[in-house]
Amino acid sequence: MRLVSRRSMLCGSAALAVAATLAACGESGSSGKGGVYFLNFKPEAEEAFKAIAEAYKAKTGVEVKVVTAAAGKYEETLTSEVAKSAPPTLFNINGPVGLANWKDYATDLSDTAAARALTDNSLALKGDDGKIYGVPLATEGYGIIYNKAILDKYFAMDGAKAASVGEIKGFAKLKEVVEDIQAKKDELGISGAFAATSLSPGEDWRFQTHLANYPVFYELRDLGATDSKDLKLTYSENYKQIFDLYLNNSTIAPTEASAKAVTDSMSEFALGKCAFVQNGNWAWSQISEVAGNTVKQEDIHFLPIYVGVEGEEKYGIALGTENYLTINSEAPDAAKDATKDFLNWLLTDAEAAKMLVDKSVVSVAPYSAFSSLTPADPLGKEIVSYLNNKELSPVNWVFPTFPSQEFKDQLGQHLSQYASGKEDWTAVKDYFVKGWAEGKAKA
Repeated sequence: MRLVSRRSMLCGSAALAVAATLAACGESGSSGKGGVYFLNFKPEAEEAFKAIAEAYKAKTGVEVKVVTAAAGKYEETLTSEVAKSAPPTLFNINGPVGLANWKDYATDLSDTAAARALTDNSLALKGDDGKIYGVPLATEGYGIIYNKAILDKYFAMDGAKAASVGEIKGFAKLKEVVEDIQAKKDELGISGAFAATSLSPGEDWRFQTHLANYPVFYELRDLGATDSKDLKLTYSENYKQIFDLYLNNSTIAPTEASAKAVTDSMSEFALGKCAFVQNGNWAWSQISEVAGNTVKQEDIHFLPIYVGVEGEEKYGIALGTENYLTINSEAPDAAKDATKDFLNWLLTDAEAAKMLVDKSVVSVAPYSAFSSLTPADPLGKEIVSYLNNKELSPVNWVFPTFPSQEFKDQLGQHLSQYASGKEDWTAVKDYFVKGWAEGKAKA
């Protein structure tokens, strides 16, 4: 996640953990080790990163400051910040497209301890030259999160369309169950089957990125490719029908979606107002920290997102990452050295790994320091379960190949217009196909 949200800027030391003196601002500090400024991509992990930063400071004496860019504004904020005299020294790039945009600022990390500690070298973000320019923070996953307590209550009702979650295999059965839950919402004591579909600008990433991953994933699968300059969106109707299912079986009317934020959706789920919400393992903090939360940990589980593609019952949830860390090659040498020390500690040190897992920043990470750790949160445990399920193939994250943030933002606006009844689905598909080709032509 999320994919997902970001925040602002700060001079000199700042970030994901650790920063040092104010050397990045051109000042000298007490540590004399340079400064670290981390521009964080994950808003839901901001407080956890601050705590990790404090632990690093206590351990090394290096001052730490965490800065998180605003929702949907990471690229914009990063663009602004790298032009300053004290730019970020540690930042995120979201995959091949992100690397193409930021190659001039990305450092070759091939010889770092972090890169060497990867349990699977193929998970690193590499350039055309084969060098590693980004190391993943975690392996993440997303799907349809459900409240088992509500579903069990539904399954026990007369006329229920299924007797257990295990019977929900494929879109047809999912649709049948969801629509019946919506019809019985008053009896179940909920406001809707699904949480609100958040489509306000910057809050629509679950649908213009994560849900849009599905038609692209299946089309690229058919093409036997990992990317394409042109897409026909052959699975447009599949994208439409799952989006319609969310919109029409929700706690709100479709016309209200354009005013809703992700926090609204997660609050509804946390307060037991709905049975389902689409989101990823990072959502645990968004659920657990809601005042009045009624959902028990043991009742929080994942269901794959089914869109009606033949054979989809053989796929699990979407697994991957778009959260790669790199060091700013344009930062002062002292700051780069301090940042490398912090990055290596963060991904190879047992204490750091435990903090990342315990604070639910990371559930699974492809580094040896994480191999013996059990996720602290229920959604993290679900990720491990799906990773270990040999009977199901993961839906790969292909959205890091999407042309640009602008493409996703414009797609989100078309989805919002569709939800409000101001456009039909043809406009969504036409923009997707045209916008994709135009975006790829600019790359």
